Amino acid sequence: MKTIAITGGIGSGKSTVASILAERPGVRVVNADDEAKRLMVEDEALPANLIKRFGADTFLDDGSLNRSRLAEKVFGDPEELLALNALVHPVVRNSLVDSIKVAEKDGIELFVYDVALITEINIADIFDAVVLVDAPLETRIERVMARNNMSQEDVLARVSNQRPPSDLRPLADFVVQNAGELEELRNATDQLFHTILGH
Repeated sequence: MKTIAITGGIGSGKSTVASILAERPGVRVVNADDEAKRLMVEDEALPANLIKRFGADTFLDDGSLNRSRLAEKVFGDPEELLALNALVHPVVRNSLVDSIKVAEKDGIELFVYDVALITEINIADIFDAVVLVDAPLETRIERVMARNNMSQEDVLARVSNQRPPSDLRPLADFVVQNAGELEELRNATDQLFHTILGH
């Protein structure tokens, strides 16, 4: 089994590349954001640690994560964001290791991890290869504004919380440029698939 991490800034198209790969037989895709959200509710110790650090209103009455409340507390406050990441990232990393073991046991040919915060979680060393999906900043901003109905200011705030692609390039074994049409991205992703698996 081969394992790859697909990373890139918001609006780069990394999740689109992951979804194109997911269409192929023998491929399993895990999304780091989805896993983090799940673990913040379902992990044995993490929910209690979040309440201890951020307060009881971190969760709603039904037990689900009060995402808007938590976001209010951490975004715009680097110290609080660091505290959140210090609690969540080690749990996400451990879950990733478990997911890879399960995929191997299940006979998966290619395990794909869709992850924005690859350096923050410190997981690049786990994978056979790291793929960076990149696009010009203006294109990324336009995509996210259209997709999420966000203002340019809000998108730029999100971008400023992420490492620039130039910081991620030294980690990358492959770079997929996504400045064009979907069909071009699909072709580049197919080529990537064949290169990684050697067929």
